Amino acid sequence: MNKKPRIAVVQSAPSYLNIADSLAKVESLLKEAAEQGAQLATFGETWFTGYPAWIDYCDEYAKWDFKPTKEVFARTYENSLDITGPEVAQIGHWAKEFNLSIVMGINEKVSSGLGNGTIYNSLLTWNQKGELANHHRKLMPTYTEKLIYGQGDGKGLQAVETSAGRVGGLICWEHWMPLTRQTMHNSGEHIHVAVWPKVHEMLQIATRSYAFEGRCYAVGVGQIMRVKDIPKELNLPTELQDKPEHMLLNGGSCIVGPDGHYIMEPIWDKEGVFVKEVDLTRCIEEKMALDVTGHYQRNDVFDLSINQSRK
Repeated sequence: MNKKPRIAVVQSAPSYLNIADSLAKVESLLKEAAEQGAQLATFGETWFTGYPAWIDYCDEYAKWDFKPTKEVFARTYENSLDITGPEVAQIGHWAKEFNLSIVMGINEKVSSGLGNGTIYNSLLTWNQKGELANHHRKLMPTYTEKLIYGQGDGKGLQAVETSAGRVGGLICWEHWMPLTRQTMHNSGEHIHVAVWPKVHEMLQIATRSYAFEGRCYAVGVGQIMRVKDIPKELNLPTELQDKPEHMLLNGGSCIVGPDGHYIMEPIWDKEGVFVKEVDLTRCIEEKMALDVTGHYQRNDVFDLSINQSRK
């Protein structure tokens, strides 16, 4: 384990709902991260192949039996990843080639068996050997996301060993779920990857609070999405119709130290691969005052049990 790993935050738009073009972009972005000396590359919520930000702008989509939304759902499903599919294997190949661990949000589908008509909001972790080290499905889709995504499970609620340290992650509003946070703290994270659509003010607070509470580095990863990425099947609100390059998601990616203070300030309205070195020794130093897995957990008072099975 490198005690001073370099973390790459990828704040760059995917090719929205396009598997082939997004996969090509992944290779280019990973190569850029490796050239900057990174050991860990991080991507935002459902980066592959795009967060459905249109749920916040196209207010017709929630109508019952609405054909345009059905068409967008079907296209999202078609451009989602199967864990057993070639794209996941290819990203693992690149992880090994570039000697990078990777954390990436994806739209996930199951091609056969249970859940084969459901899209999951998932977070995948590959280690530097190219192995798929963790597969987490978002426990509870946030608000209107419930029309698109199914509920996840506890199987992926864990940190995993990588050359960059013990790496874990949660998706968006899972950071407001106290028992979920505690489960992840107990798993011993050095680096926590917090993936979001964009890291607006309240989500900056959640990212900083998580780092302070868990005495770990928290990487807040935001996305870039423009008006032109909204699926053509849906009607744009009037105020956006002549603004194809306007950013609906404008990043805000950041890195927070184990004391809750930024070591990389939020980056807005800019695409790129941003790399920062961290010192994992600080995770232990800060636990002298607060260890929510030990002297501040009080296992004699509280008992937390977790179902980490997956059907």
